[in-house]
Amino acid sequence: MAISRYTSESEYHLNTTRPDGTHESIPCKVIKSRRRSYTISVDTGGAITLRVPLYAPASAIAEILQEKSDWILLRRMEALRLLAAKPQSEYTDAQRTLLEKRYRRAASEYFPKRVQYYEHLMGVHHTRIAIRDQKTRWGSCSSNGTLSFNWRLMLAPPHILDYVVVHELCHLIHMDHSAAFWKTVESVMPDYRECRQWLRVHGQELIL
Repeated sequence: MAISRYTSESEYHLNTTRPDGTHESIPCKVIKSRRRSYTISVDTGGAITLRVPLYAPASAIAEILQEKSDWILLRRMEALRLLAAKPQSEYTDAQRTLLEKRYRRAASEYFPKRVQYYEHLMGVHHTRIAIRDQKTRWGSCSSNGTLSFNWRLMLAPPHILDYVVVHELCHLIHMDHSAAFWKTVESVMPDYRECRQWLRVHGQELIL
């Protein structure tokens, strides 16, 4: 278990039965921090993460994993299915490295333009922009106003990239995913649900 003053990380196991009757024990990373809510996520590789309040008891953690087990297993199965269907790159390692550098450079020029465009519409202001290669997310917004974007969005349709920009800018207003947050997103981009679905279905295709 990794522990600091304000966070701790441990591993639990979700026990389930496969359709053929065999049993499976699926590891779930549990991260405790100074928060009030419980959230579960399944990344593109099928890894499960449960974020809980710092002093959440083991019984509460086990209970929520059991309550959400059907949802967790369905999302994990879908992630593994998409991973298995992930297209193979046609480029060599050297070619991919060169192309990534070009896309990162293009992203460093393009994202600020889209951020500026939507900031003007929304009346918000960021502090800086970072271009990254996050493994499990397309963008993020820190409490100090730093916006981070995944360079792979340069491989997506422009409107999908714009959705991620709007999503992160809305976090400058609401630092959560509350109903108020999604209402703000919808006020700027009414078809945001279609954009989210596109990323769920096609996100794994954004590779070189």
